[in-house]
Amino acid sequence: MSEFTGKTALITGGTSGIGRATALMLAARGANVVVTGRDVERGTEVVEKIQADGGCAASAGPRRSPR
Repeated sequence: MSEFTGKTALITGGTSGIGRATALMLAARGANVVVTGRDVERGTEVVEKIQADGGCAASAGPRRSPR
């Protein structure tokens, strides 16, 4: 069992840089990861990378309000 198994991490700014690296590291150590950031496409890429590596992740990107 990994040190973060059963824990959930919310990573703000997880679509690039240190946030992305943190999301990938925590997922590799067993955490369920929720990634947020300004770029929905990059958030999706991070989630797909985590899932491809066998981890559990979801993206909570920005939402556009209806006009």
